[in-house]
Amino acid sequence: MNRYKIALLAGDGIGPEIMQQAEKVLKAVETRSDVKFDLTPALFGAAAWFETGHSLPQETIDICDQSDAILKGTIGLNHEDTQKIPVEERPERAGLLPLRKHLDTYANFRPVYLPAGLKHFSPLKPEIIGDGIDIMIIRELVGGLYFGEKKLGVDEHGQRYAVETLEYTEQQIERILRVALETAQKRKGVLHNIHKSNVLKSSVLWNEILGEIAGEYPDVRIEHMLVDAAATYLCLNPGQFDVMVMENMMGDILSDQGGGILGSLGLMPSACIGPNKAYYEPSHGSAPDIAGQNVANPYSMLGSVAMMLEYSFGMKDQSKAIFDAMEALFVEGFTTPDLVQPEVENRMISTDEFGDKVAKAISKS
Repeated sequence: MNRYKIALLAGDGIGPEIMQQAEKVLKAVETRSDVKFDLTPALFGAAAWFETGHSLPQETIDICDQSDAILKGTIGLNHEDTQKIPVEERPERAGLLPLRKHLDTYANFRPVYLPAGLKHFSPLKPEIIGDGIDIMIIRELVGGLYFGEKKLGVDEHGQRYAVETLEYTEQQIERILRVALETAQKRKGVLHNIHKSNVLKSSVLWNEILGEIAGEYPDVRIEHMLVDAAATYLCLNPGQFDVMVMENMMGDILSDQGGGILGSLGLMPSACIGPNKAYYEPSHGSAPDIAGQNVANPYSMLGSVAMMLEYSFGMKDQSKAIFDAMEALFVEGFTTPDLVQPEVENRMISTDEFGDKVAKAISKS
């Protein structure tokens, strides 16, 4: 029997309730596989700060280091509650970014997937969606503006100013490009390189390095596209994309736009891969306005579980079973509040019901 240690960082807002659904599904996977998951919860985010004074406590770091993979929920509070935490100690700045840096999870995979049978979820016209949307956005996750030097100050004229540095090394760029090229090889052999080289020197270097290593991947056709054009074409012609690669902030923005063309960020799981370990998380926020109401869509969290099973543990069949079970629920007409369509008959289910149905389907498969 294979045994895996998983750290559970439930986080804030709807994080704990969607994490509960992840636990249900992992237990269901155990019933159909020769595997045992040792689940260890750990404090993270605002919940951790209010209890320990740190958004990423040392105990949580230790639990992550001792685990085979990490499953992370959502973090952050509403505006009013956020003000109770010092700026430099807030969850995104003092929890999430340090976690990424500690684990060096430089490769972020965000699938933008909507089969033709579920095209009614998307705000795009059916003729634009065509046979469905299937894009893998690969985002560099530990460089760029988010990790560069930051400074607030007042100049000699009494004007407040801010400075943020966008910095990348050759090694950082090359390793994420190789991940994207290798992913493209396994899919359709097309890679869209998203950049802003008409303005940013970092993009000039990015493109230079891609040109230097592209010859090692002769079976991959590379398409270069400015980031603003890519944002437009994601809405006008998403079918042209298969694998897209980009730097950190561009990836943050365009992957959220990817959730928009699907109809909800509730349909966006993700994997954050480092050289030694990975963590998995829904791409959406903590939604404090609906926390505790049992109405959150757990698809992104359960999809992240599925990605963990495949990417960290090599359990491809079990991963597919989770995605198949969730897609089947939608095909049967079940939906969560974020995906309600006025013109479609909706069979609304709660967060718990969604998790129960997926777990039941997996146990029976």
